[in-house]
Amino acid sequence: MAMLKYLQANERAANLKMAIVSPDVVWNQPQAYFGIINEHLKPLKMETGTIAALCDTWSKVEGGVKATKLDAKNNTIDLSNGKKFTYKSLVLGTGFDHDLNFIPGLKEFDEGPESNNVFVHQIDCKKRIMRNFYNGWFQRGGDYINYSPAAPYKGEGTDFYALYYEAIIRGDKLLGVSAAGSKIQYWSPNKFIYSMPYANEVALEECAKRGIEVNLGWELQSMRQEAD
Repeated sequence: MAMLKYLQANERAANLKMAIVSPDVVWNQPQAYFGIINEHLKPLKMETGTIAALCDTWSKVEGGVKATKLDAKNNTIDLSNGKKFTYKSLVLGTGFDHDLNFIPGLKEFDEGPESNNVFVHQIDCKKRIMRNFYNGWFQRGGDYINYSPAAPYKGEGTDFYALYYEAIIRGDKLLGVSAAGSKIQYWSPNKFIYSMPYANEVALEECAKRGIEVNLGWELQSMRQEAD
């Protein structure tokens, strides 16, 4: 969208017809997620405006469809609705496939009751915000695990909640609703918390100060419930 708006404002593109093709008509904004589940922002901020609202009226908009075939030699692109576009220039964004089924067992926990204490911070829909509102509160027993998947992914750099959870558990211990010995564990297959070296160093130092256990280079393979 940023590229499209730039081209629309460029005099050299004044005589070019433009089109945007997307399977989605609105997008979720990862940077707004944390603020929303803490009620600093309204849930409406989770989604962008529609494609039509973001583009100038003379742009061709094909929403709710996917590109099925690309012929770079002949400069054509086929769409899932049967249409074929020709182009002079093409900007292609492949996106990321986010699916709970990539980790066996995760979907069952996600669809289960909130009492199972599994909260997936997947940036996929507004209804997830209400489910995740109380994530991390009242951890009545054991450690709390904060897991980040392998980079790159949507929301990367915005999902390091370990410090947030530690502050919650520390307060809960004073109220007697969390086990005295419980702590936060942070796990990730990545070799870093943040890809920016300075930010990563600060985060690791803060984890050490707060007694947060950091385990890097470990990937979550599956989830299951052990019988009592």
